[in-house]
Amino acid sequence: MKLASVLTPLNEANMRLAVQCGVEGVVVRYPGPSLDDVMAVKRTVQSCGLEVLAIEGYLPIEKIKMGADHDGREVRAMKELICHMGTVGIPLLCYNFMAGTDWVRTRVDVPARGGARVTAFNLADAEQAVSLNATDKSISTSSITAKELWTSLEHFLHEVIPAAEKYSVTLAMHPDDPPLGEFHGKSRIMNSVSAFERLVSIIPSSRNAVCFCQGTFVEMGVDIPETIRRLGSHIQYVHFRDVEGTVDSFVETFHDSGPTDMAAALRALREVGYTGPVRPDHVPQLFGEDDGEPGYTMLGRLFAFGYIRGLLHGTAFT
Repeated sequence: MKLASVLTPLNEANMRLAVQCGVEGVVVRYPGPSLDDVMAVKRTVQSCGLEVLAIEGYLPIEKIKMGADHDGREVRAMKELICHMGTVGIPLLCYNFMAGTDWVRTRVDVPARGGARVTAFNLADAEQAVSLNATDKSISTSSITAKELWTSLEHFLHEVIPAAEKYSVTLAMHPDDPPLGEFHGKSRIMNSVSAFERLVSIIPSSRNAVCFCQGTFVEMGVDIPETIRRLGSHIQYVHFRDVEGTVDSFVETFHDSGPTDMAAALRALREVGYTGPVRPDHVPQLFGEDDGEPGYTMLGRLFAFGYIRGLLHGTAFT
């Protein structure tokens, strides 16, 4: 397995810190529509001794989810991105099918150990929910059913998986976060283990894969090691984090203080032969980082790097 990370901001200082902590690769946001955009971010990352392991976030996909990509512009943009990734050797594209939003929290300042701040979600407060990765506002008020979402997803996969196979790029679906059946009038479909089994059955291809966002599967209330074994080789990307609570009300935790046996999770990943990127997902906001992006500040990420490296080393011998 390779220790990876999103770095916010993606600058020389953060990349050097990541390398010093043993990080091997970086996950970058959508860099832009051209091949030059993709090549530029890869050169930047390589200049600090890292590799780009995945592209994730801010993708041109919102109209696709809603079945509103009538002129095919977003499908073409996604195919072009896959082509560009294959051309420069970026192997993994992580996407989600949350319509009109992204991962959502109702608080970003819940006190944790030593006064660190973590994010939380409470369904009762959902009217004031904060989207931590805002999407296309022009479709935010539209509704959509689960059946319509599945239809859009199937169409999307039939369009892009052939391109992914051609260019050796794996698409990994991220679960809905939180994995509710509906949020703000829009259905959600990637909210159960069976939904992911349905996903990979639509087009049986190694390029049609699962992002195992561990914290979101914890929100589903499933047994984490058993779910890893159940999804097996379909897991091609791992967000390594933990939460405490249920899908209706939960808080994020430090990597070492949540309810999940994190070592058992890594052992299960080893059992199924997983060798891909493992990245700390949302981290606590530590002292001195008041102006940082909730979940993505650097000091908490440094702590997570060390903790995960220790687990990776320890589980390699058990």
